[in-house]
Amino acid sequence: MEETRWLTAEQQRAWRRFAAVVMQLPGTLDTQLQQDAQITHFGYWVMAMLSEAPSRSLRMSELAALANGSQSRLSHLVGRLEERGWVRRERTPEDGRGYVAVLTDEGYQKVVETAPGHVEKVRSVVFDALTPEQITQLDEISAAVLARLDPDATC
Repeated sequence: MEETRWLTAEQQRAWRRFAAVVMQLPGTLDTQLQQDAQITHFGYWVMAMLSEAPSRSLRMSELAALANGSQSRLSHLVGRLEERGWVRRERTPEDGRGYVAVLTDEGYQKVVETAPGHVEKVRSVVFDALTPEQITQLDEISAAVLARLDPDATC
């Protein structure tokens, strides 16, 4: 039987701080987006992914992977975004078996209008607290952890 590899005091402190960031940041971003744009962070993220995709459309399965959400959660979200006129679903043009989510012109405009407030919140709670060297370290650390979490780089 393998012996447990306990965290050192330094690792424990770093882990707890990192976990606190992971727990608090989504709520902070969600609050800003709900107040300023009446959209959730997940909804904004999905629309932003679509806004950057060719023809502003992605297969639902690919979009779920990019948004790190289940197909069911994404389907419910896309339904709500469709009701608002920001996204529409279409059959895939290649085989007609699946669906693609398409960001409408109104949805694209919503992303464009929402982005400045969102980026300001991200800047104020994350990047304004860091030196240029720490930003480089954050990028490197995030890449290293993501390589373990998502070795196929689907996100």
